[in-house]
Amino acid sequence: MQAYEESLEATSTEWAPWYVVPADQKWVARSIVASILRETISGLELRYPQLTAEQQSKFAAAREELLRE
Repeated sequence: MQAYEESLEATSTEWAPWYVVPADQKWVARSIVASILRETISGLELRYPQLTAEQQSKFAAAREELLRE
């Protein structure tokens, strides 16, 4: 158990942490993993890219071309 703890402490970092998830009950493990993923993704503060007017125009033209096919 000591070696296990030491290996986790040595390799877990702030930007790439390790999580110990109990696996005795699948639904509990899945819930814990889902919670970790939700918190991690929310923390990224992802945003859709902002398109310039030129890019929007090109997308609109491409869309029209595809709809004509």
